[in-house]
Amino acid sequence: MTFQVGEKVVYPNHGVGTIENISSRAFGAQQERFYLLRLSPNSMTVMVPFSHVTDVGLRKVTKCSEITRVLNYLAAGHPCCAQDWKDRFKENSDRMKGGSLLEIAEVFKALVMIQTSKPLSFREKKMLERSRSMLILETSVAKSVTEPDAIGLIAKALGKCGLPMPAAL
Repeated sequence: MTFQVGEKVVYPNHGVGTIENISSRAFGAQQERFYLLRLSPNSMTVMVPFSHVTDVGLRKVTKCSEITRVLNYLAAGHPCCAQDWKDRFKENSDRMKGGSLLEIAEVFKALVMIQTSKPLSFREKKMLERSRSMLILETSVAKSVTEPDAIGLIAKALGKCGLPMPAAL
């Protein structure tokens, strides 16, 4: 998969970023090309070698039609997750690393449901916040709306199944 300078992409478990540059570096006798990626949430810069794009899961931003599917899931889907928080955390970590927006929405909704009945562990609170911000940012970019509008869309979807939109930490 190839990307162009200026294109918005998703770096799994970190969020949406913009390809700022494509460069080459020599490592001994071997030449490697890199994408220079600036991540939106914190302006962190990441260099991703062309040869590792698939390994790290770098992908294009989700299409608008897929966002509709994600919002429908948030409105009606019922996530299943392990009862033990350690097992649940491992499952959710694997989903977050998978990188698909639907998997991120599954983690987000499961943690919101748990949070309504009992307090989350510190690590799960951090994961809820990360999944929340990734969901908001990618929804905002894919639908070409502001982040507050994306929050409204997600909150409306969650409201359909009686769940509150968690506030940012």
